[in-house]
Amino acid sequence: MNIVVAIKHIPSIADDLPVSGKNVDFDSVDFVLNEWDEHSIEQAVLIKEAVGGTVTVVGVDLIGELDNVLHLALAKGADKVVKITADDPAADSHMQAKWLAEAIKGMGANMVFAGVQASNDLDGQIGPMIAAYLDMPYIGGVSSVEANGDSATVNKEFAGGAGAKYSVSMPFVAGVQAAPKPPRYAPVSKVRQMAQTATIETVSPSGDASAGLAFKNMAPPVATGHAEMIEGSSKEVAAKIVELLKSKGLA
Repeated sequence: MNIVVAIKHIPSIADDLPVSGKNVDFDSVDFVLNEWDEHSIEQAVLIKEAVGGTVTVVGVDLIGELDNVLHLALAKGADKVVKITADDPAADSHMQAKWLAEAIKGMGANMVFAGVQASNDLDGQIGPMIAAYLDMPYIGGVSSVEANGDSATVNKEFAGGAGAKYSVSMPFVAGVQAAPKPPRYAPVSKVRQMAQTATIETVSPSGDASAGLAFKNMAPPVATGHAEMIEGSSKEVAAKIVELLKSKGLA
């Protein structure tokens, strides 16, 4: 079983995101593995443990910091990692999907996993576009995958808590919403070991694609007012609210 996992490394949403010109100031933020891609890796490793095979993790290096994420993937159970050396922080989802698909084409994948979306854009386009470029079927919102010979049983989640079970012929692309188990913890010592001993395969970006959109400007939200806390007894607060509404012509 040959499983390929396409990942993104994204700015940490736990940090402030300073803006520089038309984009985030990437030199001022830490980059982390996308949450849903971490579940994709876990799902792939679970399948490998169940039926055997190999797990290859491939990502686009946008700012020269992908190695840490790839070492983490190896520490979590991946067998091989591939880095697409783009060095282009402005590359959109369409461009990244094209580069990933071109890199994946020669890997002979039975299954390709990608996080159902990424925390930095929430557009959920990487998986479906990889599937389109590879001419493979796509199923998103996936919560578990079980391999059965030349097909797989895939559980898909829908809005409102509904779900469905599908039988999907290989090869296919899945947008992973969540793995059946929480992503495993990788000790820092093991990540460091991988950093010292593992080999990262490097490939150049291939192909061209674009969403046809361009940022004209990016800026933090403008503060236009503030909240006023009304203090006092309940009667005093009620009276002040009535007075405020009258002053606004609403009462």
